[in-house]
Amino acid sequence: MTSKETILNKLRRNVRETYDMPDLSFRKLTFADPVAEYIKQTTTTAGAKLIEAKEGDNLSELIRQAYPDAKVVSTNVEGITAESLCKAYGREVELRNPDTVETAQQLDGTDVGVLQGGVACAENACVWIPQTMKERAVCFISEYLVILVKRENIVSNMHQAYQWLEEKPCGALGTCDALPCGEPQGTVAGAQGTVAAPQGTEDAPQGTAVGTQGDIPYGTFISGPSKTADIEQSLVYGAQAACGVTVILT
Repeated sequence: MTSKETILNKLRRNVRETYDMPDLSFRKLTFADPVAEYIKQTTTTAGAKLIEAKEGDNLSELIRQAYPDAKVVSTNVEGITAESLCKAYGREVELRNPDTVETAQQLDGTDVGVLQGGVACAENACVWIPQTMKERAVCFISEYLVILVKRENIVSNMHQAYQWLEEKPCGALGTCDALPCGEPQGTVAGAQGTVAAPQGTEDAPQGTAVGTQGDIPYGTFISGPSKTADIEQSLVYGAQAACGVTVILT
């Protein structure tokens, strides 16, 4: 029994009174165009930047456009290689892979972390980031983040987002191939790090699932850069995690 289970069991044994779950059948906030609303919320409320990628765009080149001064990039996204980064930047760029580093500490000093996002929510511009890498520290230790989001993965509200997480295999990436339980196939990045053509509608088959949500050891929603206004109501970016976030919409 884990420490978490021990704590929860103690709480259950000491419950004095129980209450019914709230009625969630009320009408939820929806948008006629969730993609347009997501773009709006991402670039305003969330304080992030957004790049709308076109078919055939080189991901390494888009990363350079977003963060031209980067010297260390950490990612396990297929198609982004040290060679492609050096070619895009026209100089030496160090690539660290969160799957192959021995410890999370080796990701310290990362200028840009590149993550594959799952489901995205238009109402608050957040993106679900499942742990598709060995060391999840890349999500928080990087100075800046680039998050890849598919248009067909954008929903209107958090109710839809959580429903998506329950229905889609492996954390709403659409396929388990990006997780350690399968070989990466790169639905966003092609063999040469290019943006792939749309794979069909939301209801189209996304591949064969070889696991469920339980295969993911960790996941988190990220909405824009880290920000806080606890002290003197002064908004500060990068206090706890990334100083800036750029979403690449594919």
